[in-house]
Amino acid sequence: MERRTIGAATLEVGAIGLGCMPMSWAYSGSRQRGDESLRTVHRALDLGATLLDTADMYGPFTNELLVGRVLKERRDEAFVSTKVGLLVGDQHIVANGRPSYVKRACDASLRRLQTDVIDLYQLHRADPEVPVEETWGAMAELVRAGKVRALGLCAMGVRGARRSGARLYDATIRQLERVQQVFPVSAVEAELSVWSTEALDVLLPWCAARGVGFLAAMPLGNGFLTGTLTPGEGFERDDLRARHPRFTAEMMAANQPIVAGLRRVARRHGEDVTPAQVALAWVLAQGRQVVPVPGAKRERWVTENAGAPAVRLTPDDLRELAGLPVAQGSWD
Repeated sequence: MERRTIGAATLEVGAIGLGCMPMSWAYSGSRQRGDESLRTVHRALDLGATLLDTADMYGPFTNELLVGRVLKERRDEAFVSTKVGLLVGDQHIVANGRPSYVKRACDASLRRLQTDVIDLYQLHRADPEVPVEETWGAMAELVRAGKVRALGLCAMGVRGARRSGARLYDATIRQLERVQQVFPVSAVEAELSVWSTEALDVLLPWCAARGVGFLAAMPLGNGFLTGTLTPGEGFERDDLRARHPRFTAEMMAANQPIVAGLRRVARRHGEDVTPAQVALAWVLAQGRQVVPVPGAKRERWVTENAGAPAVRLTPDDLRELAGLPVAQGSWD
């Protein structure tokens, strides 16, 4: 697989990563299978999808344990990204950015992952009760201690906090500017896909100008852009899409022209090319520092996703995809 670098530290990864969250959390618990998930992670590494993206809150904790079982055998082949800063309670999630907690959480993640170093340690959310510089300073100490190689920041969950009239990532940019004064940011993880392009306005250019890597979360639109979901089919209660405003039967039907556009482009590139591969190829085309991290819990999807770098979109393809209808469904 094509290789890409993340940040000024030139951390090298496969052009397509693997989001491990669906294996343990947030998506249809009845369909989660530990043995199958292990095979999926192994398959990703076999194909060169070396970036494994997890977090201590996924499960909680069980996703890191799962990834750790693979790392015990194949640590040298993997690039491990995990996250800190969120605690999962009963029906709620809270931020914790206290330096003492960050250090304890890192040690716990290292134990679960069965490794002595985390390649990329990301701040999942800033704690509103703790200056972000203090949290980031504690994370920087972990780099100096040899427990972490590089630091990243997640710009996820910002939609609900958006103020009227403000650009989506304005607050994230201000936060990045603050932590950059403490210790270099190597990567930013944020949503980017054909139907969610807001990061292109200011966040991705900010990263590009500073040599900061960009991990594209949800590049397949939580599965919608694969064209495999049926409007009105419904989701299990523990599936995040059951409460997602773009996944009502009405909105899924209304947004089918987006999938149809992906299919049209796919057909021009060959019978075996899929809408998902075109959607990932579009993300890859947004910059050499961009690494899409699609979530998957089946070997077949990892195999399909790994074929995306071979799909070379033409200028006409990119113009057609840029002209697709704006996705419908309120996020706020």
